[in-house]
Amino acid sequence: MKKRTGLAVTVAVILLAALTTGFLTSQESKDFRLAKNLDIFFSLIREVNTFYVDEINPEKIIKTGIDNMLKTLDPYTVYYPESNVDELSFMTSGKYGGIGSLVRNNGNYAVVGEVYKGFPADKAGIKAGDILKAVDGESLKGYSTEKVSEKLKGNPGSEITITVERNSNEIDFKLKRERIAINPVPYYGMLDAKTGYIRFSNFTQNCIDEVKTAMAALKGKNAQQIILDLRGNPGGLLTEAVNIVNLFVGPGNEVVSTKGKVSRFDESFKTEKPAVDETIPLAVLINSSSASASEIVAGALQDLDRGIIIGQRSFGKGLVQVTRPLSYNTQLKVTAAKYYIPSGRCIQARDFSHPNADGSTGIIPDSLMKEFKTRNGRTVKDGGGIAPDIEIKPETLSQIATELYLGSYIFDFATQYYWANPGITTPEMFSFSDNDYNDFRSFLEKRNFSYTTLTEDSFNEMINVAKKEKYYDRHKATFEALEKELSHSLDKDLELYRIEISELIEDEIVRRYFYDAGAIAHSIHDDIQIKKAVETLNSRETYEAILKNGSMSSVTVYETAEAPAKVKKTVNRRKQAGS
Repeated sequence: MKKRTGLAVTVAVILLAALTTGFLTSQESKDFRLAKNLDIFFSLIREVNTFYVDEINPEKIIKTGIDNMLKTLDPYTVYYPESNVDELSFMTSGKYGGIGSLVRNNGNYAVVGEVYKGFPADKAGIKAGDILKAVDGESLKGYSTEKVSEKLKGNPGSEITITVERNSNEIDFKLKRERIAINPVPYYGMLDAKTGYIRFSNFTQNCIDEVKTAMAALKGKNAQQIILDLRGNPGGLLTEAVNIVNLFVGPGNEVVSTKGKVSRFDESFKTEKPAVDETIPLAVLINSSSASASEIVAGALQDLDRGIIIGQRSFGKGLVQVTRPLSYNTQLKVTAAKYYIPSGRCIQARDFSHPNADGSTGIIPDSLMKEFKTRNGRTVKDGGGIAPDIEIKPETLSQIATELYLGSYIFDFATQYYWANPGITTPEMFSFSDNDYNDFRSFLEKRNFSYTTLTEDSFNEMINVAKKEKYYDRHKATFEALEKELSHSLDKDLELYRIEISELIEDEIVRRYFYDAGAIAHSIHDDIQIKKAVETLNSRETYEAILKNGSMSSVTVYETAEAPAKVKKTVNRRKQAGS
């Protein structure tokens, strides 16, 4: 018996030694490959710097190399040189030094796209639509929105002189920069006698304070049910997501856990404080732009069967980033873990670890998604964002409406309207009249607005191919007849899509007078997703059935109130920068 025990110990030691040796060999091999390639990189830079025919810019060439290297990992692992560290700070805190405005492209000069209420630009009298001509005497002609934004930003308390062109006149504004802190709750209010509504836009540091203030105010007005709107919320701090869930769920409940390669990033986050209200009926609104921390909140509340989720499937970002300080005041934001919500599912939709041959990444197919259970036993799945309990399928915006918005026609008309109309009614009461719409038609005529539909573009391409293949002449009459049928009429399209075009114009005009909060107040009462949330909350039987049985409904509608937000998000991403 002792011999067998001794033999077992010997075998175990040998196996352990073999495994350890294998691990060390593998680790040494990896370390050697890393050291080898770093040496090649350093020697390459040295040789290029020495022998390249022209002078090189070390910062530019190294940053380009770093950026392209990190692109092979995922879109969220990003290097920030010292000059861009403020951008990283703004992402987590929502604060930066500037004048409080958005800047957008519009020809040779950038223009003020939006002004934040109560900040230096607003207090000085700068308005949306003002053409930014110069900063401290330096012309901004030809500058990108990013470069203009950099010029407008600076240390809080520093002075700046901004020259704008307004109605063909140049005006100088002298103002002091301030610490700009964007309110993560741009609007909250009562939709009716018992339904409270909170628009929540970002998970920045201490955002819980604003949401808690909104909750207290609504409950003070006898709110008996709450709608939390996370549409378009890109996420932010994970810990703030836990705090938001804690408003509706009592202490001791796990909200999210993280798991990474480095064990110190393996962590479980639980609610720690008493909830503001553990029983109040709750509806959470999401869409395809609700990401990261938004998905933690929506997913945790769904997994804990604490509220119903309404809207579209969320973005699907189940990755956690941490910031790491580098030398010379640079920073690295690196994906360090994946997060898992209470049912145990990870909602990451794209697999960045296994890219396609062309470098793209695929979405995890439904067949590979795994099933999990909520606290009440409802079936939920991983790998594709948060699927809503009630799905609202939006119709895409018409091409003419998109062209009018992205081409700044609606923006420029709103500027003209603002200066021609010194005041309008409250945001909730404002509507775009028949006379106003006719003025917009005239405005487009003066601007010689025209566009081709995607159908027309495709048809023209088909004609070119037909001519090359010598089919066109043989079927010319057929092509001409089809061309006539497919051609659009501007007047006809303006009438056909009048509702959505008018909504985009109303959103832009109301924003000029009543800022972001006014635009939200104007849109919420016609918002299909909000209407569905109120309807479901008002039917306690339906509400309870969803939480107990997981019954889902699919509603195909045109989201009229969401149309401006969708296009505006595109404009913000493509054309605008904060200042």
